[in-house]
Amino acid sequence: MTTTEVNRPVGASLRIAPSFRATVDVKESGIETTIEAHYKPDPGRYVITSVLNRATQESFDSHRLLHTPPQAILRAAVPYCITVRLDDSADSPWLSIADLTGTEGRIIPQWMADAVTKYGVKDERWDVIEILYGTSALSDSPPVKLIALELGIPERTATSWIAQARDAGRLGGLLSKLGRPADE
Repeated sequence: MTTTEVNRPVGASLRIAPSFRATVDVKESGIETTIEAHYKPDPGRYVITSVLNRATQESFDSHRLLHTPPQAILRAAVPYCITVRLDDSADSPWLSIADLTGTEGRIIPQWMADAVTKYGVKDERWDVIEILYGTSALSDSPPVKLIALELGIPERTATSWIAQARDAGRLGGLLSKLGRPADE
């Protein structure tokens, strides 16, 4: 995915790919799965529009061929399909969410999480909430849980921050029905 392909504005500062194709080849099972997903504004997330499974080895796991997890592939691919600018200058580069951190299993680096959970930080906090909420909502995952985990905060605080970010106009075009509602 190149930054020129990630050109649709979503939220206040995110850009996403309008559609993408992702392929995973699992050598152990001998199965390759390709999904195609398109951003749909009405649900405010990526929707999988096709799934193609094929055997890549003569001896393959026929059960896995019939039961591949396309949602897991979607969740792994979405961070590569979202870009953000960390600086307001016009010549600042767009970075994919996947480029933000090298820590396995995290979306934002720990230093960023530590910085935005300090008392009194607002705009930077909403930037991070937008990144995390967008990543979660676009991949149809529960954003409250992800935000609480990434920032090391209680779910109630994550819910409150989501509502405040939405009120600040940061989450336009991003919706999630999973987990606790953001305005609870």
